[in-house]
Amino acid sequence: QKATVSSSRRKSRKAYFTAPSHIRRKLMSAPLSKDLRTKYNVRSLPIRRDDEVMICRGHYHDREGKVTQVYRKKWSIHVERV
Repeated sequence: QKATVSSSRRKSRKAYFTAPSHIRRKLMSAPLSKDLRTKYNVRSLPIRRDDEVMICRGHYHDREGKVTQVYRKKWSIHVERV
């Protein structure tokens, strides 16, 4: 672990887009719903297979489904019936 963290846009973008799989897991986390937030006292969690998710962006927004695959290399999440 590094002691200092750069605030440079260039370096942080490079770190984000070249991040290894175990760090992408953390970066690909999603916020929890209000009731789950109160139940677990956690704001967001990394996405896993079989999670129930609601899509917020793009053509399929406001649809709910089950995660079938989390494709970390492509930064994508495959959702059932979407």
